[in-house]
Amino acid sequence: MSHHNVVNGCKLVAVLLLWLGLEEVVLVIQSQRNSFHARRAAQRKEKILHQAAELGQGVPVVVLLHELSEYEGDWSILPALRHLSATYGQSTSWFFFIEEETSVTLSALLHVLHRYQVREEWFLGKLLHDNEASIIHHYAFSEDPTSFSYPDPAAGWALSMPLLQRLAVRLQHESLKSDFTIDLKHELALYIWEAGNGPKLTAVPEFCTETRDNCATTFTTYLPNCGDPVSKKDLFVAVKTCQKFHSERVPVVKATWEKDAGFLEYYSDVTDASIPTISLGVPNTERGHCGKTFAILRRFLNKEVPMADWLLIVDDDTLISLPRLRRLLRCYDPKEAVSLGERYGYSLLQNGYSYTTGGGGMVLSRAAVSRLVSGGCRCYSDDAPDDMVLGRCFTSLGVPITHSPLFHQARPYDYSETLQQAISFHKHWNIDPVVVFKHWLQDTHPRDEL
Repeated sequence: MSHHNVVNGCKLVAVLLLWLGLEEVVLVIQSQRNSFHARRAAQRKEKILHQAAELGQGVPVVVLLHELSEYEGDWSILPALRHLSATYGQSTSWFFFIEEETSVTLSALLHVLHRYQVREEWFLGKLLHDNEASIIHHYAFSEDPTSFSYPDPAAGWALSMPLLQRLAVRLQHESLKSDFTIDLKHELALYIWEAGNGPKLTAVPEFCTETRDNCATTFTTYLPNCGDPVSKKDLFVAVKTCQKFHSERVPVVKATWEKDAGFLEYYSDVTDASIPTISLGVPNTERGHCGKTFAILRRFLNKEVPMADWLLIVDDDTLISLPRLRRLLRCYDPKEAVSLGERYGYSLLQNGYSYTTGGGGMVLSRAAVSRLVSGGCRCYSDDAPDDMVLGRCFTSLGVPITHSPLFHQARPYDYSETLQQAISFHKHWNIDPVVVFKHWLQDTHPRDEL
């Protein structure tokens, strides 16, 4: 065979693979129900379909995760696998999961996927690992945290159809070891690995978060530019504290981020004019703080505090960048019921509920607070877990929990080394909180404050 014929033959095979492969991949955009995120996801879908049209090799299937079913817990992926398998299992070889801000080069993605036998079980992604045992991962692999890898969702990750189908069947016959969903990417990788009985994550260098040669994916940011930050007067900040932490934790807030607040109040079990704190008539509890939080919600709606579009509730050991938060809030409509922060889940395989974990900061629109209070939600006790009670109430009211990975329930050192952007962290354990704030959360050249 001549060299010319070999070259033409290779080109033909490449074209056939490309044409066949495009409709064998289901792209799942991990979208959210909030209107801002739904729009961003729809725009991402449109860009993918436009790119496919320019390639001229068929139309791919693009699924918006929040539209897959009525169940809000589909964001945790495992509840969605059975639906994905039943709907697309007969015509699909791969499922590729991406974030709203993940860009995909379809031709490069197909080139990557063709390296792997589609009849085998594959779990593909950009590898992340812990450098030290982490509380958010329940100190898993504490002897060697680097030995276990989990995918960076910003770079995209893939499941072959045989693996997804087996997982869907497995989920029908066994329950999860924990009722809580805390760090989705790590828990998914653990479930797939199945203590060594399933595949480990395979590294794919073309799944990227930063632009470089041969990337099939790239990522922009979790902090999009939606315009000027919301005004300081549009954000009311409520800090939960108690007498025993007035001299220990409150000074850290004052030394770091208090100055960036337009309206801020400290809520305690006692009145202390030197801070000053406000007593809401709720006794301090060692855990939960539901009674105090609901008192804050009611106070936010009455005329005792300045009218603001947004309420931020934080602990006295939360570290937060208010300028970055106000920039993020420009993306959202305060007239919409918005509950924003780091999203956790409880019993999501059994129709449970999602909630915004309190330590990283709970952000609520005025519309969300109004619906919560008028909807009759109550604490079953003053020391009930406030964040979980709010989540259960919002679920019953049909208000989605909106996730931002910029909020963090733990310290920066509890996350992978790729952590770059942040709005908040939580806890002062074994750290200098002022140093952490200056390094991670204080902008060197802040924008003009409004």
